[in-house]
Amino acid sequence: MKFTLDKQERYTVFKLEEEQLNSLSAPQLKSELVILANEGVINLIMDLSNVVFVDSSGLSAILTADRIWKGLGNFVLTGVAHPNVKKLIEISRLNTVLNIIPTVSESIDYIFMDEIEKELNDEGESDSDM
Repeated sequence: MKFTLDKQERYTVFKLEEEQLNSLSAPQLKSELVILANEGVINLIMDLSNVVFVDSSGLSAILTADRIWKGLGNFVLTGVAHPNVKKLIEISRLNTVLNIIPTVSESIDYIFMDEIEKELNDEGESDSDM
């Protein structure tokens, strides 16, 4: 499975460089996700812009990422542009569960805004404890 990683201080972009996310590549993807979580990646952006086909194993890998990062920070799915991929996500109703944002740059903005919001909420809670 080919992919690229762009590790930044507050997020990591995991870009699949494959056209298919299927039963052949999904197990390796799940392993890579566990490694990233163990390395301390708090916010993960998964870019599927090169992906033209996803099967149920691929969806399972995406859901694994969502489940892992619910406890860590944010998981954002981006680049869901190909009609087949988009349709499968909609049919499976994962668009109601997953955080799907059109582009990587919008995903980065989302993560920064979420981090700011969390910091403000933490400050507000500590102020009200006084």
